[in-house]
Amino acid sequence: MSFESTDRPSTGMAPTPDEIASLLQVEHLLDQRWPETRIEPSLTRISALLDLLGSPQLSYPSIHIAGTNGKTSVARMVDALVTALHQRTGRTTSPHLQSVVERISIDGKPISPAQYVATYREIEPFVQMIDEQSQNAGGPAMSKFEVLTAMAFAAFADAPVDVAVVEVGMGGRWDATNVINAPVAVITPISKDHVDYLGDDIAGIAGEKAGIIHQAAEGSPDTVAVIARQRPEVMEVLLGQAVRADAAVAREESEFAVLGRQVAVGGQVLQLQGLGGVYSDIYLPLHGEHQAHNAVVALAAVEAFFGAGAQRQLDVEAVRAGFAAATSPADWNGCAAHRPCSSTPPTIPPGRLRWPGRWPPSSTSGRWSGWSVCWPTRTSTAFCKRWSRCSTRLW
Repeated sequence: MSFESTDRPSTGMAPTPDEIASLLQVEHLLDQRWPETRIEPSLTRISALLDLLGSPQLSYPSIHIAGTNGKTSVARMVDALVTALHQRTGRTTSPHLQSVVERISIDGKPISPAQYVATYREIEPFVQMIDEQSQNAGGPAMSKFEVLTAMAFAAFADAPVDVAVVEVGMGGRWDATNVINAPVAVITPISKDHVDYLGDDIAGIAGEKAGIIHQAAEGSPDTVAVIARQRPEVMEVLLGQAVRADAAVAREESEFAVLGRQVAVGGQVLQLQGLGGVYSDIYLPLHGEHQAHNAVVALAAVEAFFGAGAQRQLDVEAVRAGFAAATSPADWNGCAAHRPCSSTPPTIPPGRLRWPGRWPPSSTSGRWSGWSVCWPTRTSTAFCKRWSRCSTRLW
């Protein structure tokens, strides 16, 4: 089915009070469903819904990210790098900080409240069909996270995007996002989390998160598992799943590593050993050693996606531009309710990469236009009516 909507606002328009009120109505409906912290070991409902929608998640390749620490930061860095390499991206992460629309991004920017509502209304009748089928069989209705995941996949197909960057919500094996067969599966550092649902055994938790490493479809390149630094017992579990999936493996401090980092104004300067060689003078506008390690994991994931290797490096200037544009969830430079609208755009060189990749980039001018808007997150409709406009042109 097509997800085109006539309700989509024109680019650059700030959301109206009515659009924000509609967003809050949709959020109220979603909040009546199972919370995101409750999972059931089944992909039946999300698979059935996506089948009714025409399997939008299969219309683009994905980079799938699981783990305990750094998932969202890695996802944002992967998004920024792929964008710098002239590909259109869709990104879904959770949770959000300011507004639920942050969970679904196109070209690195959250979709508008109007587009969020339109996407939900497009799939709502099909969600209700799956609810009825499941409940008639004695099962639950779809969870909030399942519906949000379907919305993201539908929005990406509608855009359309070239690459989806998909962050796991909880666990991996039974997470609603695990209906994709991503050519690159990323596992960030694993520790004990969500023990009420995943258990308190670190090896068992690792086994759940390793569930996103799938065997590639026949005729496709091998899946690549990009694995951050892990405890030995965790690494053993992850490598075991990679063997079962016949996946290639790239491990931090083996196939890729942080070679050096220096504190700089506003962030740090890195030297990274990637799968395709050494990348020097990489400015990352984020602080902390952990962000340096997130950066090299993101770099390896993007290299693996584009087929970079010992004889084929990513465009170094594009990598620098991508990292320079990276933001973390807690340090987003866009417009938010608690700070003014501002942004410094990255410089992305035009042209086409000169090496063949798994999904080679296409020619581009290196520039695109977008708008950043802010909206309140309070649940009062009256507040929405008094909401004041805040928007700024990015580039």
